[in-house]
Order: sequence, then structure tokens, then C-alpha cells
Amino acid sequence: MNPVSRLRSSSRSPFLQVVKTAVAVVAAVLLSELVIRGPFPTFAAIAALLVVQPSINQSFVKGLERSAGVVLGVVLATGLHFLLGDAVWVVLVVIVLSILIAWALRLTPTSATQVGISGMLVLTAGVVTPNYSADRVLETVLGAAVALVVNAVIVPPVLLRPAHLAVGRLARDTAVAFERVAIGLTEGWDHDRWNDALLRARSLRQQHAKADAALTAARESLTMNPRGGRHRTILDGDVAVTEHLRVLVTRVTGMTRAIRDNATPDLRADPMVGRIATEVARIGADVRALGRQVESTELAQAEPEAFAEETEPALTAPLEVVRPNSRHWILIGALLEDIRRVREELLGEDD
Repeated sequence: MNPVSRLRSSSRSPFLQVVKTAVAVVAAVLLSELVIRGPFPTFAAIAALLVVQPSINQSFVKGLERSAGVVLGVVLATGLHFLLGDAVWVVLVVIVLSILIAWALRLTPTSATQVGISGMLVLTAGVVTPNYSADRVLETVLGAAVALVVNAVIVPPVLLRPAHLAVGRLARDTAVAFERVAIGLTEGWDHDRWNDALLRARSLRQQHAKADAALTAARESLTMNPRGGRHRTILDGDVAVTEHLRVLVTRVTGMTRAIRDNATPDLRADPMVGRIATEVARIGADVRALGRQVESTELAQAEPEAFAEETEPALTAPLEVVRPNSRHWILIGALLEDIRRVREELLGEDD
């Protein structure tokens, strides 16, 4: 791999975040110049650069981490300056002590790095006095506060759409997995085709994990966000649907594996298998309807359990086996149990 390519990210930040960062830096510098008469407010500019984050909650956390690191670094540098003077080796002592203190206190990477940087800047940027140190702390607080306000006022970021799309896509692909099982049972697939179906079903687990991560990012973006009101309703619905899909993904994977491991050429001839295939196809239709509901704009007004309340599943009553097949009864029993549990999940009866 070209080493230069490592300098570039696979995706770029939204241009709006770039604009907000620039606005925050300019505003932080101007405010610091107005409040604190002195050298260029480097600490305010750095704080503003670091605190503008993809979500308001992340900005708040970064502001706290940045401020805590600056306070520790400035206090440490000022104290050692008055005790040991301003020799070059004092700067090195401050840096080493900053690393050790950050390790001992188990500070976050942002705070830990800031302790050493702040201490070094205080000792090398000018004459160290109590007022000078206090001004640097004030600069940092002003820069962080300005960045937080800018991030909250100028179109606060809402990362709901990627999560919403991920949940809808997961529902559609889960429906396809159930439909694949129904088709395979009807057509009498061989071992290789069932193995391919199993690999596809197992890939739904990674897809579910990605959807879950997208929901976590969406929840993060709505925390402390003044625009979060109506979006939280949609997010709650998506979270509820994802919990249903987690169970359904497990079931369809287990069904596919059971068929791959136990199917025989004469399985298709069993009348019960045809009835099972019909039920599984109905499951696929219900899950596909769930995906359409997720994608619908009406989900904003829906309750988390709206699917179970507003859409009657196509599943019939549980199937009954009067005379089990002597060769396939274990597989048929396993599939019937999976169908029963899926039915309970779709109807909200699993509690």
C-alpha cells in the first residue's frame, strides 16, 4: 500500500462541519482578544479546533477533556517554573511528569496529550506569571465554550438517516433470507446451494452489527441536540425494529444451517415440508412489510411496536404434524419450532 494513501481518510467530513470549525476558531480568537488583552490566544484557537465534533455531546465531552488537560498542564508548568526556573531541562521535566500524571490518573487520550502540550506551551511561549497561566486557562474555556455554542446553533448534526437506511436494508435482506429458505425447500436444493444460502444468512450478523453501530451514532448525535425532539421518536422505532431483527436473523441462520446439515434428496417429497415452505414464505412477506414500514415517512409518528399493532402478519396458526416422518422428523421438528418462535416475535408474544 502506498504510504501516502494512509494520510487520506476513506470519507471526508461534511463541508458544514468545516465551516463551523472555521467560524468557531474565528469567534473564539476574537472573543479572547476582547476579554483578555495579551498575546495571540493560541489556546482558544486550539480548543475551538478540537471541540467542534460530529455531535454536540461529543463536543461537550471534548471541551471537558481539553479544559481538564489544560488546567493540569498549566498548573504543573507554573509550579515547576517557580520552583526550578525556566531552563530547557525544566520543559523536559514538565513533559515527562505530564505523561506520568496522565497515566496515573488514567486520563483519556485527549486530556493526556493536552497536559504535556499545555505545560510545554506555557513554558516556551512567554514569561510565566500567575496571571499569564490563569489567562491561558480562561482562553481554553472560552474557545471550548464558543465551539460548543457554534456546533449547537449552526444546524446541529443529526445522524439519523444513515441508521434509518441501515435498519431498512437489514429488514429487506432478512426477508430475502427467509424467502430463500422457502424457495430452497420448494425446489429441493442440493448441499452446495444450501451452503451458499447459509453463508448469505450468516452475513446478516455483520449487517446487524453495522446497523446497531449506526443507531449508536444516531443516539449520540441526538444527545443534547435541540433538534432531537421529533427525531427521537424515529430512533426509538428503529431501535425496536432492530431488536426484532436480531432474533429473526438468529432464527433464519439456524433454519438454514439445519437444512444444510440434514436435508436429503427426498426431503422435497414430504408433504409437511411444502407446508413449512409456505409458512416461511409468509414470514418473508411479513419481514419485508416491516422493512417497508421502516422506510415509510410515517414511522416518525409510529410507536415502537407499531408493526405488531397496525399490520396483521400473514402467518397462519402453528402447523400440526399428525404422523412424523421417520427420516426427517428431527429436521421438521426443528423448523416448526423456529417458525413458532418467529411467529411469536412478529406478533409480540415472545414476552
